Amino acid sequence: MGGTPLARQAVGVNVIALFAPLGRKQFLGELGWAALGAPLTAVGLVGLLAGLIVGVALSPIFVGILVLSGVLLGARRLGSVHRQLAGTLLDIEVSEPPMAELKPGLWNWFKTRLGDRAGWRVFGYLLIRFPLSLVNLSVAGALLVYGLGAFCYPVYWLATGGHMLPLFDIHASTWVLTLPIAAVGALILIALPRVLHGLTTMDRVLAYSLLGPRTLSERVRDLEESRASAIEDATDRLRRIERDLHDGAQAQLVAMAMKLGIAREELKEGNVENLDALLTTAHGNAKQALTELRDLARGIRPPALDAGLAVALSTLAAQSAVNVQVGVDLPDRPSPAIETLLYFSAAELVTNAAKHGRGADVRLDLTAQGHEIRLTVRDDGTGGARVSPGGGLAGVAERLGTVDGRLEIESPSGGPTVVTAHIPGG
Repeated sequence: MGGTPLARQAVGVNVIALFAPLGRKQFLGELGWAALGAPLTAVGLVGLLAGLIVGVALSPIFVGILVLSGVLLGARRLGSVHRQLAGTLLDIEVSEPPMAELKPGLWNWFKTRLGDRAGWRVFGYLLIRFPLSLVNLSVAGALLVYGLGAFCYPVYWLATGGHMLPLFDIHASTWVLTLPIAAVGALILIALPRVLHGLTTMDRVLAYSLLGPRTLSERVRDLEESRASAIEDATDRLRRIERDLHDGAQAQLVAMAMKLGIAREELKEGNVENLDALLTTAHGNAKQALTELRDLARGIRPPALDAGLAVALSTLAAQSAVNVQVGVDLPDRPSPAIETLLYFSAAELVTNAAKHGRGADVRLDLTAQGHEIRLTVRDDGTGGARVSPGGGLAGVAERLGTVDGRLEIESPSGGPTVVTAHIPGG
């Protein structure tokens, strides 16, 4: 008898667990995606097709070219809306495709505007998405309405004196017969989150494939450019190391050798009065050479990284001109190359925040999210951070590109600024 209440409590907990997915963020987001998908896709597709038809019809005159250009820009805007909606409701991150650089010349303008692959991919996305959205809406809507109606039918039967439920003609002659109907409704509601998640899997694949910044060929081209940039960067780095060794440490060592040589000759001749000054100068040359060699080695790979990123980043924060709080949460230690890349990226981002953000506090977080590592630097400065050619953020973006990473910047006017580096392989 003493175990009966516990058994009942366990059964109640299990029943609640079966229905728990109905209240989770994932199901509610996917349900909202199914509800909004069909009307949003239909309106966007009709508008784009209408503009495309008008543009093609007017293509013999220059006005049609302008219309088609506007249609593709509109397609980009629709793609942005779908990316934001997918990020909010489906909890996926799809980066915005970059705008192609406009080169001088009318023909280049035509090729850039009418050959906008991202805009044409949005057309393909909407064409595939529309019938898929109708399937999602009809299946999810039917299962949800029938499941709720059947599950609540015993209560409805008692409240109405045995009337038939208008939805789906649900009817039972006695109240007892409403219980199997309610059981079927409960099973449908339990299965609904799993069914809806399976339906929206295709939406996730479509969003990544057609709304993202790169197709396979574009990805290959970006990787080729990143590889070329990495080779050029390595070449410049080797030249800089050679120059620093030649002009710095080597010069100090040569001076030290000359002073020691002179000291040896003076000692052979018995002139000891100049030895103290010569040895003092040689000692200074040796210390200067060691300092420059240490600085050079730190520029290649900081010694603090030998103890791990947490120690290295904490050391970096302690040496910063602003207050930097560091949080590192990585289940596994990255490879030495990735550690070095993360360290120098963090150093550049912190320096950039201190120099341009005009903020007193900086937050640096390093975490693992799925199959990637995220380095996030947030400051409470004035905002307005942008990637500019030759700037620090551009250098970080190029460095990340060598490992197929990417840089995201959120920096509205007035702040705060949040810069996130995404590196695959976490």
